[in-house]
Amino acid sequence: MKPGNKLYTIITGASKGLGLELARSVAALNRNLILVSLPGEDIRQTSEELMVRYKVDVLYYETDLTQLENIDRLSLWISRHYAIDMLINNAGTGGSCDFTRSDTAYLNTIMQLNMMATVMLTRKLIPLLQQQNRAYILNIASMASFGPMPYKTVYPASKAFIYSFSRGLYAELRHTNIFVSVAHPGPMATTPEITARIRKHNRLIRTTVLSPEKTAQICIRQLLKEDALILPGFMNKVSWLVIKMSPVWLRLHIFRRSLLKELRPQIV
Repeated sequence: MKPGNKLYTIITGASKGLGLELARSVAALNRNLILVSLPGEDIRQTSEELMVRYKVDVLYYETDLTQLENIDRLSLWISRHYAIDMLINNAGTGGSCDFTRSDTAYLNTIMQLNMMATVMLTRKLIPLLQQQNRAYILNIASMASFGPMPYKTVYPASKAFIYSFSRGLYAELRHTNIFVSVAHPGPMATTPEITARIRKHNRLIRTTVLSPEKTAQICIRQLLKEDALILPGFMNKVSWLVIKMSPVWLRLHIFRRSLLKELRPQIV
């Protein structure tokens, strides 16, 4: 094992929102952390606060995971210096927009961060996870991954990819030391802007809203219980059943009406 015989949990996108709450939930279990975020997101201060509060070792690494060379550097840094037994691929991005007006760089960022970064970081770090008696991978997908959505288009498609990738990897590694889980959070009121957007949606969507703190607690608890498919909150389970039972044309109609309310100022 690496110096100090310490094991670490890696969390990407750890500076705010669900990523920050996942870090808190993991630290509360007396687990050491390696937090990954974009530069300029005060991850150093977050790391120091978590160290003081939870009395665990917290390291940080700032990089842009949409660039493959940055994933290579991060993986090499970890493999040379640290032992890990948990990888949480939380970093992701998305939003609502008219696809025909969307910027191509914006679309590329969604695809690179939500899909490429998760796959490549997982592949790079699996050899480290294989060195432990028991290890875990948690990929953060979304309730949006269970069906197409107009005015989001690329985001749910990217999260459907994470769902499929995670379930396939779970089956592939099922009889090894690595357990793979995928979580599907619903809407989370992480900022005033997102809260305002959520309020414009229909009642079913609004009832699925959980706080990032509660969502993180459920995700970590169920991961350690080795639940391969995590649907945080009762209403998200209900929503999942509704989605499975509803025809695609009906879901598309409902989502189009709901998302048009969110985007009304953009579409004229």
